[in-house]
Amino acid sequence: MADLKGKILAGKILVQPKEAEKKTTSGIVIPDSAKEKPQVGEVVLVGAPKKDEPMEISVGDVVFYGKYSGTELSIDGADYLLMSQTDVLFIAE
Repeated sequence: MADLKGKILAGKILVQPKEAEKKTTSGIVIPDSAKEKPQVGEVVLVGAPKKDEPMEISVGDVVFYGKYSGTELSIDGADYLLMSQTDVLFIAE
């Protein structure tokens, strides 16, 4: 992860998506044009909690989110998603 400088606004998180699978479990190679965007990633930055909404997500959590959630960002060549904590569907333990 790049050394990110800055501040995330209240209620927001920055997620680094996991890479899409390159092969199926049976060994079939998936071409780039057929790959779907990953819907799981690791939280790398967390903003402060909102007044009426405690922050339930912390740095290092693996989260699942909707297909069209967040705003895509590219910082120092790495891809990230900036989203609200309410866009997260599930936190893996």
